[in-house]
Amino acid sequence: MKKNFSKDWKSSKKPRKQRKYQKNAPLHTKSKFLSSHLSEDLKKKYNTRCFSLRKGDKVKILRGNFRGKAGKIDRIDLKNTKVYVAGIEVIKKDGTKTFRSIHPSNLIITELNIEDKKRLKRMKGK
Repeated sequence: MKKNFSKDWKSSKKPRKQRKYQKNAPLHTKSKFLSSHLSEDLKKKYNTRCFSLRKGDKVKILRGNFRGKAGKIDRIDLKNTKVYVAGIEVIKKDGTKTFRSIHPSNLIITELNIEDKKRLKRMKGK
């Protein structure tokens, strides 16, 4: 298999190739992988099932040790496709607190950050 990213690649059944595609993708493509489902009331309001995550969105965690907790998105890591939620912290062995990274598929958006006018237009367009 080639090591470089190919934009001509369509799809594969093999999980190995799917993981490789996501790992080697450029950042402008990786931003498309950072989306989560909307809550039921937002689904009805915007007539769409999922939306791309942004800093400032309020989310609820569905999986993992922090299941059921909610908070605002503090930081987004495009390189590793991870999201950091405010208030979700882990205490390290030396006693310091650090944010816990969460995969976007384990989140549900409860409230959207609508400060960006382009994002608002895109939502109404759908």
